[in-house]
Amino acid sequence: MKIPRSPYDVLVNVVGICSLGGTTLWLLTVWNRISDHIPVHYDLRGHVDRMAGKDSLWVLLAVSWVMFLALSVVERFPQIWNTGVQVTEKNQEKVYRTLKNMLGTLKMIIAVLFSYLAFQSAFSGNLPPQFLPVFLLVTFGSLAFFLVRLIRLK
Repeated sequence: MKIPRSPYDVLVNVVGICSLGGTTLWLLTVWNRISDHIPVHYDLRGHVDRMAGKDSLWVLLAVSWVMFLALSVVERFPQIWNTGVQVTEKNQEKVYRTLKNMLGTLKMIIAVLFSYLAFQSAFSGNLPPQFLPVFLLVTFGSLAFFLVRLIRLK
């Protein structure tokens, strides 16, 4: 079954691609101004607890592009999704639309998160103390939102 594109699909993809593409262009333009050693790991309070070479920013960016593109491929094949609910003729379109929206939202969150981490690592020290709770709330909150919608479609 092919799921038609919705305005929401376009929005999350544009935000994700702009985030990752902008980060890629930004890294290329500011590369010489980035310190040779940057923060690459933070403790629960957002304090730096490990440093590495600035080349690790390219690894972070590559991982985020791979995750974004892999989720984009998975998004195109709803027949391989584990829906968690019984898919019937009656609910098929709504179940697949809900799951596609969930995947798109996760793609966007991953892209924005990794872009933010690249910016923070390049020119800043510690993460804000509210970073971890906000990140967890946004990620798991969106998952909970879509899973509740999915369960209601039974």
